[in-house]
Amino acid sequence: MLFAILLPGISMIFRGHVLKGILCGILHVTLIGWIPAAIWAVASYREDLAEKRHRETLRILAQQGRL
Repeated sequence: MLFAILLPGISMIFRGHVLKGILCGILHVTLIGWIPAAIWAVASYREDLAEKRHRETLRILAQQGRL
């Protein structure tokens, strides 16, 4: 998460969000835009973690025959 705060555009690109990463990098270039870019990157990181947990929960439920 620290990487998302310090280099928001690059962290998005590493997670597979290329277009978002480029836009975030452009926003990050300006001093005023760094704060919104960092917030956007952290929110995107948290969203990716939530989606991963959701997929894992669905996989476990499917294995148990509840889904």
